[in-house]
Amino acid sequence: MTDTARLGETVRDLLEGGRHERLAQTLEESHAADVAATLRDLPVPEQRTLFRLLNRDQAGNVLAELDDQTLLELVRALDETEISGILDRMQPADAAQVIEELPEEQAEKVLDLMKEQQSEDVQELLEYGEKTAGRIMSPDVLAIHEYATVTQAIEHVRKSPAAKSARDLYLVDDHDHLVGVLPLLRLLTADPATPVRLLAREDVMTVTPDTDQEEAAKLVAKYDLVTLPIVDRDHRLLGVIGVDDVIDIIREEATEDIQRLAGAAGDETVFDPAGSVFPKRLLWRLINLGTAILAASVIGLFESSIRSLATLAIFMPIVASMGGIGTTQTATVIVRGLALGDMTSAHLWRVLKKEAWLGLTTGLANAAVMAAIAYFWKGQILLAVIIGAALVFNMLVAAVVGVTIPIALKTFRIDPAIASSVIITTFTDVFGFFSFLGLATVLIRFLL
Repeated sequence: MTDTARLGETVRDLLEGGRHERLAQTLEESHAADVAATLRDLPVPEQRTLFRLLNRDQAGNVLAELDDQTLLELVRALDETEISGILDRMQPADAAQVIEELPEEQAEKVLDLMKEQQSEDVQELLEYGEKTAGRIMSPDVLAIHEYATVTQAIEHVRKSPAAKSARDLYLVDDHDHLVGVLPLLRLLTADPATPVRLLAREDVMTVTPDTDQEEAAKLVAKYDLVTLPIVDRDHRLLGVIGVDDVIDIIREEATEDIQRLAGAAGDETVFDPAGSVFPKRLLWRLINLGTAILAASVIGLFESSIRSLATLAIFMPIVASMGGIGTTQTATVIVRGLALGDMTSAHLWRVLKKEAWLGLTTGLANAAVMAAIAYFWKGQILLAVIIGAALVFNMLVAAVVGVTIPIALKTFRIDPAIASSVIITTFTDVFGFFSFLGLATVLIRFLL
């Protein structure tokens, strides 16, 4: 049994027994992530009871771990004074995420009740666009003047609240321009009289607040950074993104890509109510219905052939299914490569040749197997050749469009993750049915 499962059982037992003092102690000894998972599985009245037993520091950490729907239900059950008191103790970026989920009127009340400095920090973050580096950065940065000594820097670190989560010390000039970075470990091992600017590294990787959060995360992952400073256009230090933020971004973006590859909304969770999910799923299903009608219209062109030789209808799903798996495999690899920055237009020809070769060879292998099955099943060698040829052609189409469509969408600033479920599948269905039924129509007199 996992720690979360054990905690869930203990919490339910203590709630049923009314042992709130013991429950508060248990919660204090538990990790915020486990508490959040346990709280999520409780009815709202019990969520409120449980949450009010947390101290304010832990309550803030638990709020930061909750999914959007559970968070919204919980904060609606609390009054504005309780919420503001908790948000005052949270990191501004985490507090901003909570405020963002509140109804506008309640959010304004909470911001008014918060401490002035914390409220201003949160509102400044909310001014940046969604999914930008500015929205998730922490404005609490450990920074010191470039001409300070090691002794002065260590004293500054001791007194600074930002030192609790800091990994690096940033150096700034008289106008707060970022001029260098110094790992704290190096600071602690240096001679006390040494000026910090002699120890610092000047080539600091930075991004601006309007940089997409996914691009910022890629930089951290690519260059093995622990923190990534955020600067304005004049190179003044504004905040920092930590590796813990990057982990959340990578998980969020990967989830979004996976969901969109399946034709679902990128922000959907398993806990979202059916009412909020309905319009999102309906949109994609209506789009898919339109593409299915297009494929059906291709079949309709060969209605007389199917009527003359009903056996053709048996093999049509096979052509569509094999094209579908071909597009899914290719598009998944390409979309993930685009998301990681590995796949660019410069690699198009190289990747296209590889995928076309795979489409041809796997198509030939599947065609041989399917042709043999068709021959022993229906006893018609020509039908076996037709289904085999259609499979090879469709697998080649799947490879080509599986590479080119996501890249084309990316070029036009459209999320390429939508390609597999909507656009590419349409191509393989249309070309697959056309090749199979077209060949059969041309040669039908030899099949009857």
